[in-house]
Amino acid sequence: MAAAAMAAASALAAASANNWRLMGDFANRVYEVVKQIPRGKVSTYGQVARLIGAPRSARFVGYALRANPKPGTDPESIPCHRVVFKDGRMASGFAFGGEEIQRRMLEEEGVLFDDAGCVVMDECLWDGHLDYHTSDDNHPTGPPPDFDWSRELGEDND
Repeated sequence: MAAAAMAAASALAAASANNWRLMGDFANRVYEVVKQIPRGKVSTYGQVARLIGAPRSARFVGYALRANPKPGTDPESIPCHRVVFKDGRMASGFAFGGEEIQRRMLEEEGVLFDDAGCVVMDECLWDGHLDYHTSDDNHPTGPPPDFDWSRELGEDND
């Protein structure tokens, strides 16, 4: 009985370590995309999730950004303040000072807000074009430069 419990505990510890490694990789992919959102533009949690190849993981994008090791606007930083909800709302629990700080940072970059305090998404949503490159193991880290999200998502108005 004790041997079975030890084996189960060992398996659980290995799974936890593997999950942490996977979240680390996930978070790093999130950070690489968020670094490419230009000043004056915003992305959504869902858009970032799609760009890293995890389209149903918007909530986990938020978790990764909450643990952002380099927030800010410097070129070396990860500008997590540029990620908002798909309707333009900001997260009330913005990890680095609250919604007011996030809004001020976005306004300083030229992001527009409507009367309800939401980002004007028609004007400020980033097109999602990534600097196409590969990871160290030569796997793509984003879509090719000519990838058409509208066509892929069936949003063509032809």
